[in-house]
Amino acid sequence: MVNRKKKYLLPTVIIFVVVLVGGFIFYRWKSQSGQHQKFRTIKVGRGEISTTVTATGTINPVITVLVGSQVSGTIKALYADFNSRVKEGQTIAQIDPALFEAQVDQARANVLNSQANGLNAQANLKSAQANLEKAKVTVLDAKRTLDRNRPLVERKVIAQSVFDTSQTNYDSALAQQEAANAQLESARSQVESTKAQLEQTKAALKLAETNLRYTTIRSPVNGIVISRNVDVGQTVAASLQAPTLFTIAKDLTQMQVNANVSEADIGRVAKGQEASFTVDAYPERMFRGRISEIRNAPMTIQNVVTYDVIIQVENKELRLKPGMTANISIMVAHKEGVLKISNAALRFRPEFARGEETGEKKKGDLSKGQRMSGNATSSPGEGTLAGRVWVLSAGGKPKPVPVVLGITDGTSSEVVSGNIQEGAEVIVEEISNKKSGSQSKSPGPSMRGFR
Repeated sequence: MVNRKKKYLLPTVIIFVVVLVGGFIFYRWKSQSGQHQKFRTIKVGRGEISTTVTATGTINPVITVLVGSQVSGTIKALYADFNSRVKEGQTIAQIDPALFEAQVDQARANVLNSQANGLNAQANLKSAQANLEKAKVTVLDAKRTLDRNRPLVERKVIAQSVFDTSQTNYDSALAQQEAANAQLESARSQVESTKAQLEQTKAALKLAETNLRYTTIRSPVNGIVISRNVDVGQTVAASLQAPTLFTIAKDLTQMQVNANVSEADIGRVAKGQEASFTVDAYPERMFRGRISEIRNAPMTIQNVVTYDVIIQVENKELRLKPGMTANISIMVAHKEGVLKISNAALRFRPEFARGEETGEKKKGDLSKGQRMSGNATSSPGEGTLAGRVWVLSAGGKPKPVPVVLGITDGTSSEVVSGNIQEGAEVIVEEISNKKSGSQSKSPGPSMRGFR
C-alpha cells in the first residue's frame, strides 16, 4: 500500500511543478504583451490660437527736439529744468548778450556813416553836374567868339593874335567840358558805391541783431524737457556745430517702441499688426500697440541682423518713460474656434514606433526635402506641417493617426485636417509598470522650424 502511494506521488509533484512554471511563464508573457502598459492621454478641443514673434526694444517719444545754440557765449540764466513743461516760443535759457549788443551798436554806427557818405556823394554829384553845365556855357561863349572873329581876321579887321586867342579859349573850354563830364561820371560812381556800402552795413546790422536774438534760447515746440545739458556760467562754443542745450519731447502721451526684429522673423511682420509688451517697471501690466512702420535699414546687434520696427503706443497715464526696455510680442497670426492639439501629443512616439523609425532611417527611406521633427514633417505647402498623433485602439494598443497642422503657439497646434475629432483622446505619455513601476516617457523632439 505504501509502495503504491509512492508510485503516484512523483508524477503528481512533476505535474504540479509544470503547472506552476507554466502559470509563471504565462503571467510574464501577458505582462510583456502590454497588459500592464498604461498611457496618459489628453482630449482634443477647440479654442483660439495665436502665433507670435518676440523681440526687445526701447520706448521713445514720437518727436524729440534737440534745442541748441547758434552763437557762442556764456550761459547767463536758465528758465527751464528737467521735467519742465514748456510752450512754443517760451524763453528757456539766456546767453550773455553784452558782446552781441556792442556788435549791434557798432553795426548801427556803420550804417549811419554809410548814410552820411551817401549824402556827401549826392552833393558831389550835384556839384559835378553844375560844373558840367558851366563848362558847356563856356564852350558856347568861346565858340561864338571864335565864329565872330574868323571873318574879321580874313578881312584883316582884327589882328591874327586876337583870332588865335579866341581859338585857344574855345579849345580850353572844350577841355574843361570833358573834365567836368568825367567828374560827373566819377560822382555818379561814388553815389553807387555809397549805396552798396550802405546795403552792406545794413546787412551787417541785421546779422548782429540776429545773433543778439539768438542769445535768447526759446522752445520750438510744446512739450516736456527730458534733458538739460548746461548750467549757469558754462561756456558754449558753436564754432563747428550747434551744442545741444535741452532735449524736449513734444508729446509724452503718444510714445513709440523701436523694436529690433531679427531677419529670421521680419518676413512675418507687417504694418498694422497688433503688438503687446511689458516693461520691468510694471511687470504685471501688459501694454498694447500697433505696428506703424517697418524700416528697411539693417542693424547688426551682436552679429545678428535686425530691422527697426516702430510700434505706436498710447501713454495717457504717462507710465511709460523714454528709454525703458520693452519685451515685445507681435501677433503674426490668430485664429478662433479651431481644432487644436497639444504639442506633447505630436512629440509622443511609442517604443515600438521609435524602433521602426530607427530602422527606416538606417534604410534611408525618408522622403527627400522633408524634415523630421518628432512626429511632424514639413510639407511643401507654406504654413502647414504634416504630423502624426497616437490614439488607443479598441484593444488598448497605440494607433497612429496622420494630421495636417497649421499655426502653433508653442504649446498647442492647429489641426487643419486629419481623422481626428473634437473630444478624441490622444496619447501624450507612456507609463510602464516594468521594473518596479518606473515611468518611461517619450522623448521630446523639438518643434523647431514649425511655423
